[in-house]
Amino acid sequence: MLFRRSSLGFLGLLFLAACTSVRQRPEHYYHIRPVAPKALVALAKKQKGEPYRYAGTDPRSGFDCSGLVWWTYKELGSSMPRSAREQYHTGRAVEMKDLRPGDLVFFDIGGKHPPTHVGIVTQPPKFIHAPETGERVRENNLEEPYWNMHFYGARRIE
Repeated sequence: MLFRRSSLGFLGLLFLAACTSVRQRPEHYYHIRPVAPKALVALAKKQKGEPYRYAGTDPRSGFDCSGLVWWTYKELGSSMPRSAREQYHTGRAVEMKDLRPGDLVFFDIGGKHPPTHVGIVTQPPKFIHAPETGERVRENNLEEPYWNMHFYGARRIE
């Protein structure tokens, strides 16, 4: 009986030690290989008119917002996390007034676990994105009241 308790206690200590030794990742832990901003913007612009498709990551079937960003980086030989929320944890923060082509812009639409939407700056204040079901990939202007009101932040991959 004593052996059983001590062996269970030992296993418990091992489990606790294993769990506490796992390091927490810092908030912005994704390190993405940068791509040429001109190439990023040019490739994203070629997708204008492609249909929106929830969870879409391919021009043949359509894109969702983060799928467009993910696919564009992939096609240029880099990797990018798949969701807008994860993509927000890449690169470094940029103020809206300092945006450049190729920067990623993020929005809080609906207030659920922001950011919930992402686009690629084409020529400030314009950005390209896959808006929503029934729409197609298009450019919008950050100065439009809707986008300005929902702006969450911007990131630059360097």
